[in-house]
Amino acid sequence: MTEKATPSPEAIKAWARLMRVSRQLVESVEDALKEGGLPPLAWYDVLHELAEAGEGGLRPFQLIERTLFAQYNISRLLARLEADGLVEKLPVTDDGRGQTIRITAKGRETRRRMWTVYGRSIAELVGGKLSADELKMMSTLLGRLRDPPVLD
Repeated sequence: MTEKATPSPEAIKAWARLMRVSRQLVESVEDALKEGGLPPLAWYDVLHELAEAGEGGLRPFQLIERTLFAQYNISRLLARLEADGLVEKLPVTDDGRGQTIRITAKGRETRRRMWTVYGRSIAELVGGKLSADELKMMSTLLGRLRDPPVLD
């Protein structure tokens, strides 16, 4: 491509608002979790993916794909979750160095407690400010920005 793509003023404004609002919403959820004496939001993401995976758990590379954390971040986070008894590492029988990560009962309980605060935050910060039609429109528009686009 020889031409330089120049964003329109509308694209720049939309980008800036998306970044600011995203950061503001995440910070609000993080504050609510902290006030509730709960772990950070990143813990919820990992616990959620492991709970969804069921008893078979996930390999670390699968968690990286599903959460979009960098490998070094997921390794440290998993070590912390394991130390707190929220996940367990199991050997993979056909891969001597491989591990499967599985959520524990304590991890499921922590995830449930976190969701109480997280879900309430979503309801207040997003659901309480937009109509059902606006939420559907926003979801559709954001889905179109994903790579590949999400069609739902």
